[in-house]
Order: sequence, then C-alpha cells, then structure tokens
Amino acid sequence: MRVEYINPFVEAAFNVLKEVLSTDVKRGDLYLKSTTMQIQGVAALVGLAGDVEGRVLFDMTKETALAVASGMNNEEMTVLDDMVKATITELANMITAQAVTKLHDLGFKFDLTPPALFTGDNMEISNNLEVEALIVPMEIGPGAKDGKVEINVVIRERP
Repeated sequence: MRVEYINPFVEAAFNVLKEVLSTDVKRGDLYLKSTTMQIQGVAALVGLAGDVEGRVLFDMTKETALAVASGMNNEEMTVLDDMVKATITELANMITAQAVTKLHDLGFKFDLTPPALFTGDNMEISNNLEVEALIVPMEIGPGAKDGKVEINVVIRERP
C-alpha cells in the first residue's frame, strides 16, 4: 500500500475531527491489522474503485460515536438513534471527500461508494484484497476522554 494513498486520509481525519469537534485530536501510532478484524461497535464503511480498489472504515465504540455526535450537533446525545447514525455517516463523508479531493489533485482517479453504517456487538470485517489494513488511531477530546476513532484503510492498485 503506497503512502501517497494513506496520508490524505490521515490529514483529512485529523483536520475534520479537530474542526467539527472543536477539541484536541491526537494521532496515535500507525499499525497493521490482519485481513479479518473485530469492529468496535459503530463503523462507517466507504468503498473505493477506479485506479485503486479498497475501502476506508471509520471505526469507534458506541460511546465514542455518541460523544462525536454530541460534539458535532452541540447537544447531548445519549441514544444511538437515527440522528447519531446520520452524524457519523456525515463525518465519514466529510473526511473521505477531503482526502479524495487531495488524491485527485495528485493525479489519482477513483470513485467512492456512499458510506454504509454498521452498528452492533461482535462484528468482524474481512477483505478479499489480501492486503493488511493500515490503522490510524485518532484520540479525541481532552485527555482522550471522548474516545478514539480508528481510520482503517485498505487500498491497493488495480492489477
């Protein structure tokens, strides 16, 4: 996986989270996960196709999703309802749009699927691209009390 594909997602996630939440955002150390992995509880999935194929997954706990939605909507959200789900989907849209714009400016051409939101316990995601996922953890909130959003990227050039 080329770093040129990853950096725009890392930068976009940092910038968007910092802007919409008006709080501290700290990027954790990047690491790799196997092709099958456990989801934390709330995940927005965006597919990529064109010059590359793959997906970007925005993964977080239910508590973090509630904290993010509360911050983005300037009101306390305590139930994972349609408003919270729409807010997390919009967050995925905002981050992905900013990253893809930067990638298009660099000459890469590909299309996106609209974000699909998954919620629940004991979920796993697998990919058949035979590429490990690069995980970029983003800790949000003062002292990261609001949790962590993991940006989970699997991209490969089309054979």
